Amino acid sequence: MANADISAGSDVARAARRERLFTKINKASSWLDALGFSWLVPLLKIAAGDSVKEQMAELKRVLVIPLLGIATFLVLWGVLAPQVQTSLGAVPGPAQVWTQTVNLWEDHVREREKADAFYERQDVRNAKLVAEGKSDKVKHRTYTGKPTYIDQIGTSLITVGLGFFIATAIAVPLGIASGLSRSFNGAINPLIQIFKPVSPLAWLPIVTMIISATYVDPWDWLTKSLLISAVTVTLCSMWPTLINTALGVASVDKDLMNVGRVLQLPTWKTITKLVLPSSLPLIFTGLRLSLGVGWMVLIAAEMLAQNPGLGKFVWDEFQNGSSQSLAKIMVAVFTIGIIGFMLDRLMFALQRAFTFSANR
Repeated sequence: MANADISAGSDVARAARRERLFTKINKASSWLDALGFSWLVPLLKIAAGDSVKEQMAELKRVLVIPLLGIATFLVLWGVLAPQVQTSLGAVPGPAQVWTQTVNLWEDHVREREKADAFYERQDVRNAKLVAEGKSDKVKHRTYTGKPTYIDQIGTSLITVGLGFFIATAIAVPLGIASGLSRSFNGAINPLIQIFKPVSPLAWLPIVTMIISATYVDPWDWLTKSLLISAVTVTLCSMWPTLINTALGVASVDKDLMNVGRVLQLPTWKTITKLVLPSSLPLIFTGLRLSLGVGWMVLIAAEMLAQNPGLGKFVWDEFQNGSSQSLAKIMVAVFTIGIIGFMLDRLMFALQRAFTFSANR
């Protein structure tokens, strides 16, 4: 009898632990889905002892089928690409693109080794001058080697981040004012409809002339070409955030706004305590759209502004015209797509973190 009681208690404890484990997995599933790792959830549930048959069906849906789609694309690409001849030779297949990916990474590693060696020699030389009592001759120079592909990715991320930050700082306040005031919305809406469809290629000459005339003494970390690209990104990407913010604010429950009036809340508290929390889902939707638009616009802006990012890399390889150029351009295309996906997932994760619901 005692053994039966002990066994029953052990089963209850085991079931409770299993229940807690599944609760944790279910809580983590929303974050894994937001970050693009939803395929981990079935594997975790299988490891926790759930039905293998049910979870394998889910794993097939979220992982196996997408992988089959990718594999089919790669096979078709590998078969059809060599049959298309261009001025730079045949269109490169997956193997050639992967080879250039590895080459670009190895170039980055070699360039970093050269930079490290340069700074090491400089430190040795400066230490020797200090030891000889010639501290006034000590100089600290920056390595001026060519930017690598990884450096250009970093430049593009900085540029789009700056443009997105400026766009958000402009669009969110304007959107709140537009959503709260019909008069302001009526005044600003025609301008939105006029400027929203304008191409970055049309904005770029205007931005270039204005920044060249006003930004006379550029800072070391903010070159003119980077600022031109960032402002172009701002002008093309701010509209989704502005429109969605205005829509979110305008759709706040009227009863909630009436409560604010009854309590005689100041305008600032009404916005921060009532308006923003209720409209955040739509604001984040606008931010995700703006970031996607900004990332697409960036490449064209960098090409023409000659900002040393991915856009300039693509343009330089096109102008280079070597047998490897087309493969390198395709590496850039995949890089742009993957980074765009990662940026969207990041914004979606932030949306999950700061809103009660990811959908509205």
